Amino acid sequence: MAGRGHEDAWPRPKTCRIISVANQKGGVGKTTTTVNIAAALAMHGQRVLVVDLDPQGNASTALGMERDAQTRSIYHCLVEDEEIRKLAQPVPDIPNLWCAPATIDLAGAEIELVSLVAREARLKRAFAAYDTSDLDYILIDCPPSLGLLTVNAMVACDEVMIPIQCEYYALEGLGQLLRNVELVKSHLNTGLSISTILLTMYDGRTRLSQQVAEEVRSHFGDLVLKTLVPRSVRVSEAPSYAQSVMTYDPTSTGAVAYLEAAREIAHRAEGISAG
Repeated sequence: MAGRGHEDAWPRPKTCRIISVANQKGGVGKTTTTVNIAAALAMHGQRVLVVDLDPQGNASTALGMERDAQTRSIYHCLVEDEEIRKLAQPVPDIPNLWCAPATIDLAGAEIELVSLVAREARLKRAFAAYDTSDLDYILIDCPPSLGLLTVNAMVACDEVMIPIQCEYYALEGLGQLLRNVELVKSHLNTGLSISTILLTMYDGRTRLSQQVAEEVRSHFGDLVLKTLVPRSVRVSEAPSYAQSVMTYDPTSTGAVAYLEAAREIAHRAEGISAG
């Protein structure tokens, strides 16, 4: 599957697109989205770095990162100015895909960052020191909160992608996330925009899923990808085998949906604004 990249290469962006995948609501498919979109892009000729900013480290696990007490992680970049290039590890079995892993150390980073100079821009500074000319995408997996780690991601990126699950209370808390994006845009990163909304956990058999999808589309319009990611057992199983669903079961409905979502992202114009 990984070898298909050269047969069906998608258009490369002119400059590296830095995208934060954010939603402070847990269980919306945020990490799953980050990992599988990244894998799909890499399989189609894109050079992709995943930055795992979630202390739970689920993206690192799903991408097969080896982690122990000695592992240098994104924590060391934020708090100790370690270079991202030294932290990024190649993802097994997927050429063109790297991951800067998270370890449990990151859980304390929110507190340690408070006393540091320009604490909101630590990740941005790390990216500035990184030659991104050999990358097409950096995808940042944010923690399910709106704390300093997520703010660092939003200051460092150009675009925000928001996964929204097609379930009851789907839009709960979304207003706060949108307000935070606007605050960061006003005070810390004027180039920030919400570029992509992805509907996840869609169940076409239920009226509720259809209603949520309709409501999100009516509210966000063209920001919403046409592709709907269905509920999928295979998507849920893949991380326990230290894989994305793209390699675990590339023919499953979940893998096909994430492939189509990644194709849409690759073919979209950059910098679509939510404003």
